[in-house]
Amino acid sequence: MDHQGPTRFGTFIAPYHGLDGSPALHLRRDLDLVRHLDGLGFDEAWIGEHHSAGYETVASPEVFIAAAAEHTRRIRLGTGVNSLPYHHPLILADRIRQLDHQTRGRVMFGAGPGQLASDAFMMGIDPMRQRAMMAEALDAVVRLLRGETVTRRTDWFELAEARLQLRSFAPGGVEMAVASTVSPSGSVQAGRHGIGLLSLAAADPAGFAALNGNWAAYEKSCAEYGHTPDRAAWRLVVPMHLAESAADARAQAAYGVLHMVRYLEGLSGTTLPWGRRAADAVDRWTHEGFPIFGVATVGTPADAIARIEALAGASGGFGTLLLLDLPMSTPEAKRRSYELFAEYVVPHFTGANRDRRASMEWARAHSERFMRVTHQAIEAAVRDPAGAGRAHAGPGAGTGPGAAGDAP
Repeated sequence: MDHQGPTRFGTFIAPYHGLDGSPALHLRRDLDLVRHLDGLGFDEAWIGEHHSAGYETVASPEVFIAAAAEHTRRIRLGTGVNSLPYHHPLILADRIRQLDHQTRGRVMFGAGPGQLASDAFMMGIDPMRQRAMMAEALDAVVRLLRGETVTRRTDWFELAEARLQLRSFAPGGVEMAVASTVSPSGSVQAGRHGIGLLSLAAADPAGFAALNGNWAAYEKSCAEYGHTPDRAAWRLVVPMHLAESAADARAQAAYGVLHMVRYLEGLSGTTLPWGRRAADAVDRWTHEGFPIFGVATVGTPADAIARIEALAGASGGFGTLLLLDLPMSTPEAKRRSYELFAEYVVPHFTGANRDRRASMEWARAHSERFMRVTHQAIEAAVRDPAGAGRAHAGPGAGTGPGAAGDAP
């Protein structure tokens, strides 16, 4: 592969849940899923923030992360993302700092302007101002998390010698990232502060086409503000569902795909022509793609590997692949999909089996010699069982004081 593929893997949990189930059970399953992913060795889980439209039921990623941290050991937990226009910068930064200590350095901070216009409407926020508000708040939050004292006045928040009372848990501080979709605004802000880039629309045809442009905007912004761009800090988000066969994966995806269709229809106020039959919706999703969610990979681990390699080629290389968590199958089939990904996809990119294959190739290349020596040893043991036994008894066996021949 010519371009750097990811070496870290995780999930992006908005979350999305159909309107016909228990929200309490949904939240519990999401927490259990993060614990399951921790056991499978996944590196990260990002949790979203939403306040309307019914499907995305986590209002506070910080509350979710605090609970998940108590039931996991190594997986890192990120706010994916905090909608900055909804928060006073000092309060948000202080919550992240508290989580930094509660998780013992496992929390990550993700920032964005807010996705749902319905959220902004309820708070009296003009959607046309959300990106500018995010930029203002991000500047304050980053400085606070880096230990600075901040004085700043805008038309929607004020800071007067604001500072955090706790130092970061670890010397490196909290890792931070900015969400980016199709427009380069997120890339510019990430580069301005020298923090990571979180590409949420990598599976969308328009977002896929914009990957190189967004990275170029990030590099330019980094250069302007004196930072070094790092592809290892670039995260791409894509939807995938895996099974042992492509036919099984498509059948499992048909179980829940209409939940996603209803979500899209509710946000757009339209009826989608391919959203009546589950099979038609799966076809649409895996070929032309869905609005917002892009093109899904529904198939086998080999299909997932091919898709990720294509993303690495199109982007020029990135560090982390995040699986967009969706209710497209039963909870059991979803867990199995993550298991297949961890067992067969992750080792392909991390090189976990490279030395095992090299060892096998070495043994194969010398197999004739090894087999010849083995046969010779067996034949010698057949001809002279006692001699073979003495040969394996170690140096000095059968001689010297205390040997069997010297017994009275």
